[in-house]
Amino acid sequence: MATLTALMLATPLFGLSLQIDAAMLEAPSAAIEPSVLLAVEVSTDLGEPSQPTTADLVRKRNKIKRIHKIFGLATWALTTVTVASGMVQYYNQYGWFQSQSTNPCVQGTAWPNQDQCSGAPTGHLALSATTAAVFFTTWGLSFAMPDPLGVSEGDSQFARRLRAHKILRWVTFAGFVAQIALGVVAANSEWFGLDRANNYKTLRAIATAHLTVGWVTWGALTAQGALMIF
Repeated sequence: MATLTALMLATPLFGLSLQIDAAMLEAPSAAIEPSVLLAVEVSTDLGEPSQPTTADLVRKRNKIKRIHKIFGLATWALTTVTVASGMVQYYNQYGWFQSQSTNPCVQGTAWPNQDQCSGAPTGHLALSATTAAVFFTTWGLSFAMPDPLGVSEGDSQFARRLRAHKILRWVTFAGFVAQIALGVVAANSEWFGLDRANNYKTLRAIATAHLTVGWVTWGALTAQGALMIF
């Protein structure tokens, strides 16, 4: 590079003309082997998720069905105990349509003791809450079961039973909701401006409705189970 610079400076002094090939000033290009290039292919096609087969849905149905049956039996057993507990509570506070002055709580003959006559019915409330939780779980599981084979369709005996079973689940659902609403009023009458001293007949009517709905719900639940077991 120093020699080239000297020639460029000295050439005009001697009347000479220096011609430089431009190619000489260009740096040689580096040759890159294709083998060293990395090609990364990114695919954005995620594809459609595979749909469950009929066999998959049948297996899912059978699995949920077993759990549903266990919860259904538990719901029936708990409902039976809860209704029985409600009958005891009703008898102690109101007798069998007895007056305000002759019911067992006033007469001192409440069963199993007089503790049932004042305050919130803790035992009955605990049973009711547990029963409701198990029932609503059972009810939800009934909707989670797929029916890929349409077993509830047609005119077979099983299909008719299953359709009746599905109709009754709405009866039991309505019954549980009504019981909860009536139970809240009966157990917390002071929230609604009601007391046994001044509103005895009103509270007795609410308690009677609560117990009646309980029996109807228990009957519908029993029919549901009988349709699937027998």
